[in-house]
Amino acid sequence: MPKFSYVGVTASGKQVKGEINASSKNEVVSLLRKKKLRPVSIKSASLSINLSFLDKVKLQDISRFTRQFSAMTAAGLPLVQCLDILGAQTENKKLAATIKQISGDIQGGSTLADALQKHPTIFNTLYCNMISAGEASGSLDTVLSRLADYQEKAEALRRKIKGAMTYPAIVTFVAIFATAAMLTFVVPTFAQMFTDVGGELPAPTRIVMDLSDFLKKYIILIIFVAAGAITALYYYYKTEDGKLKIDGIKLKLPVWGDLERKSSVSRFAQTLSTLLTSGVTILDALNITAKTAGNKVLEKGIFRTLERISGGMTIAEPLKETGVFPPMVIHMISVGEKTGDLAEMLKKVSDFYKEEVDAAIDALTSIIEPIMIVVMGTIIGGILIAMYLPMFDMIGTIK
Repeated sequence: MPKFSYVGVTASGKQVKGEINASSKNEVVSLLRKKKLRPVSIKSASLSINLSFLDKVKLQDISRFTRQFSAMTAAGLPLVQCLDILGAQTENKKLAATIKQISGDIQGGSTLADALQKHPTIFNTLYCNMISAGEASGSLDTVLSRLADYQEKAEALRRKIKGAMTYPAIVTFVAIFATAAMLTFVVPTFAQMFTDVGGELPAPTRIVMDLSDFLKKYIILIIFVAAGAITALYYYYKTEDGKLKIDGIKLKLPVWGDLERKSSVSRFAQTLSTLLTSGVTILDALNITAKTAGNKVLEKGIFRTLERISGGMTIAEPLKETGVFPPMVIHMISVGEKTGDLAEMLKKVSDFYKEEVDAAIDALTSIIEPIMIVVMGTIIGGILIAMYLPMFDMIGTIK
């Protein structure tokens, strides 16, 4: 941990100098205040490299912190005491240091929401706005509990989708590696043997041998081209236009598009319901939901909806024009607006589509597994058969 040298002044006006270990200058200020010292000068006294950026704060870490924070505030503990306890027991070093900074800011007179907003990479807009609404309404413990529920559901959905993609990714990698290894090492051995024997080779064998020669000659170029294409696609996806086009394609893909659509709708309904229930206004809630939509097509549609309802329209009609939301969702949102119970109706939509996402993941897995096995078997089996065909011809000639 970095070391800082400081100059402070006591309540009686006496100047005090010293050194202290802390993760940042903000934490030094907090620690000095606890010692009843007013900081005058703080300088870094350590040459150690801060590698805290390597200690990434995961959604699971934030969810656990929020759940524990909710339980402590519900028990009536003061905010600073809650944060000090959580900062001491949190295993993630980056999150622990951040919690200590937040505690110091609150002791300095800041609100919890304002203190959280100083760390946007850890606590996003949704989190900070819900905390702000909870502080304003005096129901911080309830809001924290809702936040923890939201984060746990979001993490569970992310794990399910990631788990569904893990098997196909592994099988694809194995198939590519096995095919490349056979074409690079196995086929040339057979090719040399066939060349020594002489004679005309079957067409499948010639094709495989040509592929093997091509791969051996241009393997480095192929790797560089593939890496370049992936890198270009990655940076294109970082642009507004690229993200919009690629997200639109994802929604139109067979099977995967259905999963993408249902997960986006579930996330939208869950986020908007949580914000409205916590007391965030509909305009602010839609603005935050758009930024956390996870799909650029959906985000653009929500922002268009936000513009329309600012002019006096209902939510349902502009959402229908996006083409992302199924008719059933539009109808339920419309009913929720008419009955004045939009948050509860959105919660039902979220729960329904959570089950739909589970079913879509099962369907995707059940379809991909046999397809991958057939493709892998066809490629490797085809190569082997092509190599053995000349042997069968030789055996027939000998007989």
